[in-house]
Amino acid sequence: MNEEYDAIVVGIGGMGSATLYELAKRGLNVLGIEQFEIPHNLGSSHGLTRIIRLAYYEDLSYAPLLRRAYELWAEVERAAGEQLFYRTGSIDMGPPASDVFRGSLQSCIENEFEHEVLDSKALRARFPGYRMPPETLAVYQPQGGLLAPERCIAAYTRLAVGLGAEIHTGERVLGWDIGADQRVNLQTDAGDYVAEKLVICGGAWASKLAPQLAGIAVPERQALIWLQPKRPEWFQLDSFPVWNGQVEEGRYYGLPEFNPSGNTPGMKLGRYHHLDETCDPDEVDRKVNARDEAILRAFAERYFPDGAGATADMVVCMFTNTPDEHFLLDTLPGAPQVSLAAGFSGHGFKMASVIGEIMADLAQTGETRHDIDLHRLSRFHADNASNPPSPGPLPPQGGKGS
Repeated sequence: MNEEYDAIVVGIGGMGSATLYELAKRGLNVLGIEQFEIPHNLGSSHGLTRIIRLAYYEDLSYAPLLRRAYELWAEVERAAGEQLFYRTGSIDMGPPASDVFRGSLQSCIENEFEHEVLDSKALRARFPGYRMPPETLAVYQPQGGLLAPERCIAAYTRLAVGLGAEIHTGERVLGWDIGADQRVNLQTDAGDYVAEKLVICGGAWASKLAPQLAGIAVPERQALIWLQPKRPEWFQLDSFPVWNGQVEEGRYYGLPEFNPSGNTPGMKLGRYHHLDETCDPDEVDRKVNARDEAILRAFAERYFPDGAGATADMVVCMFTNTPDEHFLLDTLPGAPQVSLAAGFSGHGFKMASVIGEIMADLAQTGETRHDIDLHRLSRFHADNASNPPSPGPLPPQGGKGS
C-alpha cells in the first residue's frame, strides 16, 4: 500500500527545510524527501555563510518579507537554542547612478531603515578593508549580517522531526501525477506515496520536478572563493560588513571571515552570474578551475588588496535564475494541490524563513497573507494559466535538490 501524508516536501535545502518545519509546526503529517544528505554541498544552500540585508535594491516589495524573515530567524534560533544569524552590518555600493546604490538607498528611505551614506573615503576610514573607486557611494545598514546556511538547514530539520515530521534522504523522485481522487501520487526510487499536497522546493532541479518551469527556472554554475587576509583584523565579523557592490567588472558580493567551528578561514567573495554558464544540475562541472580563480582574485586584488592573500578554498554552487530574477512562489496552473518555491536567482536564502511560512500557507489553503504578486508563476504563463500539468514520470535525470 502507498504511504499517505497530508503533505510531502521535495528538496530539503534552505526553502524545503523551513517549509517542512512550518507544516510540522501546524500539526500536519508531513514527509520530506531529499535526494542527497541534509545538509549537502551539491546544490544552492551551502557555503558556510549567506548574506542577509534589509537594504534591498531588487524591489521595494521585498521589505515586508525581509522584516518577517528577520522575525522568523530569531524564532528558529530560540527554538533551536543555537545562533544562526550574525550581525555585521551591510554595505550596498556602486557609482551614484548604479542600481545597487540608488535602489538600496531608496529602500532604506521609504521603509525608514536606519542607514548612512558613505563615500569611498569615509567607507575606508570606517572599514579599512574596503578600497573602492573614488566615485563609489555606499549605503551602510547596521541590521545586515550573515546566516550560517548548513546550520540553518540542520536546525529546521531537527525541529521538524521533533514535531513529528518524517524525512527520507538518499531518495530520488521519479515522477508524480494527480489521481482521480485529486490527491498527489508520488513515485521515488524507494517507494510510492500519496499526499493531499505536494510542495516542490527542488532548487536547481525545480524544472525537472515541474516541467512547466523549463526555460523559466534556469540553473547556472557559480564559483566562490575564500582568501586568507593579509590583515586579518580588518576582515572579521566586527570590522568587515557583508557587502554587495557594482563596479566596472560587474556585480560582486562578499562576507567576512567566519570560522567558529574550524571551518575554512578567509574572506569570501563571488561574482553574480559568474561566467554566465547555464547548466544541468546533474551534469554541472563541480571542479573549480584556473579561470574561476583568476576572475575572483583579480577583483579582490583591486578592491580588497589587504584581503587578497593565498586562496584558502574554492567551491562550485548553483543559482537558479528566472528571466526577471524574482522568485517563483505559487501553486501550479491546473494543479492547486502542488505548490512550488523556485528561481531564487542568487538572493533567496536570506528569506528562507518567511518562504517556509508562505509555502506552508499555500499548501494548506492556496493563499497567503504575504504579498507575493511579484513572484507568481502567471507572469510567465499568462497564456497557459488554465492548462493542467503533464502527469506521468519525470525525465530520466529528474530529481530534487537543495
